[in-house]
Amino acid sequence: MLDEKYIDTIFTSFSAALAEQGAPLPSVSQIAEEDNDPYRILVSTLISLRTKDEVTLSASLRLFSIAPDIETLASLDENTIADAIRPAGFFRRKGSQLNKIAQIIVNEHNGKVPCEMETLLSLPGVGIKTASLVLNLGYGIDAICVDCHVHEIVNRLGWVKTKSAEETEKELRKILPQRFWISLNELLVRYGQKICTPVSPFCSLCPENRRCPKNGVQRER
Repeated sequence: MLDEKYIDTIFTSFSAALAEQGAPLPSVSQIAEEDNDPYRILVSTLISLRTKDEVTLSASLRLFSIAPDIETLASLDENTIADAIRPAGFFRRKGSQLNKIAQIIVNEHNGKVPCEMETLLSLPGVGIKTASLVLNLGYGIDAICVDCHVHEIVNRLGWVKTKSAEETEKELRKILPQRFWISLNELLVRYGQKICTPVSPFCSLCPENRRCPKNGVQRER
């Protein structure tokens, strides 16, 4: 188990470094800040996959303007949904997935986004990251959301030694104190976008520069 004082230090120092860089919240977190609506979090997270934050935010807001709730989304055809979220990555595939998801939730779950991991994972296109964010931000349920940034950073720090996000999620459950589970993703996504970037990270800006083993880092700035 990772030491809680050490993790507290990491969260505090990383947050301070991001504040100095003026790093905004991830798009899904910005949407969640309004009302923590599981519907909006589910939809915006699906849109965010393979899509830049600024595109995700604008695409999500366009869709919510014509589909403010799950029932309305279920009534739209997939082409209308796809056109609304364009140019998000794979917008046509996502349009089809969102249409199917909405109909399943309306017909099988009385219009309520599920709050169980297994049920969320059974929805078309929903993976562990999307399901975890819905549980975290929509329902306040502790879950570890691991995307490419979280996976890479915790490996660089030496917390885990894993080859996939799925493996990382399982290992973090074993070693990370539960009170950090919900906030981990938001912090490390921002940190990975601004400082600990996938290629040539800005190690000179990182408060852990001297202590970090920098596993897998071939070039730094």
